[in-house]
Amino acid sequence: MATTLEPESTGEALEDRVSRLLVGAVDMHCHSGPSVMARDLNHIEALQEAADAGFRAMLIKDHYYSATPITELLNQTHGHLNVALFSGVPLNNAVGGFNKFAVDHGIALGAKLVWMPTFSSKNHCDSPFGIKAGFPHTIKKMMPFDPMTPLDDNGQVKDEVKEILDLVAEHDVILSGGHLHISEIFPVFEEAKKRGVKRLLVNHPSFIIDASNDDIRQLVAMGAYIEHSLCMFVKVSRRDPLPPEDLDVLIKAGTVDRTILASDLGQRGNDHPVVGFRNVIKVCIDLGYSDDDIRKMISLNPLRLLGLED
Repeated sequence: MATTLEPESTGEALEDRVSRLLVGAVDMHCHSGPSVMARDLNHIEALQEAADAGFRAMLIKDHYYSATPITELLNQTHGHLNVALFSGVPLNNAVGGFNKFAVDHGIALGAKLVWMPTFSSKNHCDSPFGIKAGFPHTIKKMMPFDPMTPLDDNGQVKDEVKEILDLVAEHDVILSGGHLHISEIFPVFEEAKKRGVKRLLVNHPSFIIDASNDDIRQLVAMGAYIEHSLCMFVKVSRRDPLPPEDLDVLIKAGTVDRTILASDLGQRGNDHPVVGFRNVIKVCIDLGYSDDDIRKMISLNPLRLLGLED
């Protein structure tokens, strides 16, 4: 990592530098709508803003449904914007939990990623930052979650999860740990690797997942990419940003070569994803990261994970 600031670090020169860095960027974690949660922009608006900034790709995430039919449609109708759109299959209650048929259908339609349970995970339901903190907060009252864990009473990966891992491996798509606890992610990833899964992703390991920096280092040694949510490092409606130094420590634990920065934005009242990228790129510049390092984290690494590297 570079430890000295580049000359273009203030004013218009800084803004121009950030704009250049955004060309070719990938957002692996865009929360646009429609959704049962309040969103500040819809999928088309998110796509247009990404295109205006020169993004290469964007992955839309909803915890309740796969947006793959929408992304496939928009790739057909808005291909002239030159932003490749993707989504995945979230294995929450709304899609039947560990539902191999939902995974099979999603991948056949073009899904690039399968998320282990997020809001429906037992870990999320038990976490002080999850249900107990009112997260998620939906527009309308919905049924309570039926908590899910990928492990049986003996701590072994359940058979229905193994079937899903086989589908992920067969089609070479990404497996995300979702909102599982780190103690669940390790055995799931170990089983996944045994079954031939090559693309592993951990979202916001320091939030709800409860991963330590040593855990992050171990995950990277397993071949996983570590994704950090930009929303944690910018001002959002419910909380103040974490200090830049926290991001620096997380990046160093996972290394620039295995770190992905993604927005996790789109919620009503928060920055839009592209604005979040601009602000956190400035944070990275202030921390002394070189343009090459930043491009790895916002472009090259996610492209490699998606299998889109040139």
